[in-house]
Amino acid sequence: MNEDLGVVVKRVVFQLHSSFNSPTRVLESPPFEVSEAGWGEFEIAITLYFHSDVCDKPVNLYHHLKLYPEDESGPMSTKKPVVMETYDEIVFPEPSEGFLARVQNHPAVTLPRLPIGFTLPPPVPVEDASRRKRGDTKDHPLSQWFMNFSEADELLQLAAARQQVQAHIAKLKRQISVIDGPHQQLKSISDQ
Repeated sequence: MNEDLGVVVKRVVFQLHSSFNSPTRVLESPPFEVSEAGWGEFEIAITLYFHSDVCDKPVNLYHHLKLYPEDESGPMSTKKPVVMETYDEIVFPEPSEGFLARVQNHPAVTLPRLPIGFTLPPPVPVEDASRRKRGDTKDHPLSQWFMNFSEADELLQLAAARQQVQAHIAKLKRQISVIDGPHQQLKSISDQ
């Protein structure tokens, strides 16, 4: 992805399949990439170590790798690379001042800008936030910037769907009883 993760990541350890020479690869500097030739599919364990002001604990990720293209028929070739990408997002909820400044001043980082003339509303005071229903975002001051979701609306939709399912089940039971009625009468006559 051509992004310099060195501003956040200190070291990355890749654990490849045991059939590779030196299956444990430790990368101490960007780009944190491993390039190999081979065939098959396996899971790679990836351990990310962060700079000390970012996070104390390493993060373990797993990437399922297929070293062959799925959409091609015909002979396989080692000349054409196979790209297997996935997206993992790691959130640092309360970054340290130093880390935040380092990331914001990094040349590869572009900070989102608000449209001209738009200002953010003041943050919600802690007292109000604690009274807010958990998961309810209807009255959140930034609701226009994320998907609208209301736990209350979701519960109402689930209740309505449940009523529809129950009504459908009752209708099917009535239909079955209409069909089974003559069948039960015939069965009781034949048993006599």
